[in-house]
Amino acid sequence: MNTKLEPTSELDWDKGDGLLPAIVQDADDGRVLMLGYMNAEALDKTRRTGQVTFYSRSKQRLWTKGETSGNVLELIDLAADCDRDTLLIQARPAGPACHTGSDTCFGNTTWPAAGFLARLDRVVAARSGADPESSYTARLLAEGTARCAQKVGEEGVETALAAVSGEASSMDNEAADLLYHLLVCLRSAGSDLDRVMDVLIRRHTG
Repeated sequence: MNTKLEPTSELDWDKGDGLLPAIVQDADDGRVLMLGYMNAEALDKTRRTGQVTFYSRSKQRLWTKGETSGNVLELIDLAADCDRDTLLIQARPAGPACHTGSDTCFGNTTWPAAGFLARLDRVVAARSGADPESSYTARLLAEGTARCAQKVGEEGVETALAAVSGEASSMDNEAADLLYHLLVCLRSAGSDLDRVMDVLIRRHTG
């Protein structure tokens, strides 16, 4: 866990009568999941346990998200805004963030384009232990890294040929196949999208 948050005592608790609004964002796909409120005790428990905990204004007590449903929020990062009176929490949800069953408390909002790639990577990871007869992804993973690498090579060639032919729609479809098979190959070889993105970020930021 990486946290950029200053000590609890340095936050501006007075403005909200001891409570700070806490915006929760999916650490992988970037969607805003929900809004809750934290007092100092809830924030400290969140940091200590690694599971996002709020202060319930209606029940007048601490509540850890998912304490009854199991849909906990795994803490990934914490930051305060420039006025130190609002928190941004990046978390990885174990299930729907909303009690209605929606992915977010704002409905099943669409993923940002890059965020969907992260979502797809999460699906690939979930298929890694599945029955090979149940899904194409599970079957590819069961066949081993060499087979996954072969598929990446095939899709890469097909993408290149589509690009040379000048058929944009065909290239789009082939490139989508390439990205999917690359995610599967990364998983099979012991890597994942996060590790590749870390390399790109380091290169970009120098």
